[in-house]
Amino acid sequence: MYAIEDRMTGTTNKAAIAFVGFGELGQRFATDFARRGDLRLGAYDLKLGQAGQAAAVRSAADALGVALAASAEAAIAGADIVFSAVTADQTYAVAEGASRLLRPGQIFVDVNSASPGTKARAAALVNAAGAHYIEAAVMGAIKGPGITVEILTGGPEAASVATQLNALGMNMTAVATAYGQASATKLCRSIMIKGMEALMVDCARASAHWGVTAPVFDSLAVTFPGTDWYAQAAKMTERVETHGVRRAAEMREAADMLREMGLDASLARVVADAQLRGAKKT
Repeated sequence: MYAIEDRMTGTTNKAAIAFVGFGELGQRFATDFARRGDLRLGAYDLKLGQAGQAAAVRSAADALGVALAASAEAAIAGADIVFSAVTADQTYAVAEGASRLLRPGQIFVDVNSASPGTKARAAALVNAAGAHYIEAAVMGAIKGPGITVEILTGGPEAASVATQLNALGMNMTAVATAYGQASATKLCRSIMIKGMEALMVDCARASAHWGVTAPVFDSLAVTFPGTDWYAQAAKMTERVETHGVRRAAEMREAADMLREMGLDASLARVVADAQLRGAKKT
């Protein structure tokens, strides 16, 4: 995977990685991959067709040496490994489109925070094309660790692909040969984390409104010793303000997971609404 030698010319072609979706994750991962110098990087993003946002995407790509493609089709065609890094609600649509373009043997790594059911349906399409669908669940914030962030993977080829990508600096752990477990781990955790964030934002705002922040946080510290509630309030509020739109989409996927299990998904959907409500309007 790392390099392909042309025996006719004796030249070695760099392995190619493409991102469908070149937002926060795509740009952060590309930053780390670019430092290696032995990979060809490409990307496509819908924002390239939006006058107000295309310039920022092009600037980021130029700074990293990432070749922007005119379409998702063009990005996929030239890649050995394709990372699908879009919003959660576009997970299946991107996989569906890619399934008509992928060649046998290509690797399709789906890092989107979609429900286990969505991932399984996407996998069926990609695998039918002869490519290898890798269910991937990113288990933490990527801003700091980049490609070393913990990622759980699933699928028949998950272990072999993890070995290949870990050699490039990633931190992937194959948890199942079947699809669903990796995404379920991610979304079950999200129910707790995103729910706590939504509660913390409302608690902090209400406490500040009534001038009772100190007694409320002091009381919480007695109930949950060892937690700095002032720090947590600031951190969680910033996360919701900055990433609330994406986190809301993720919680809607968590709600879909619960619904597919036959459970009541109303609380997860309320958390999604709260995350979206708390996001900064740009």
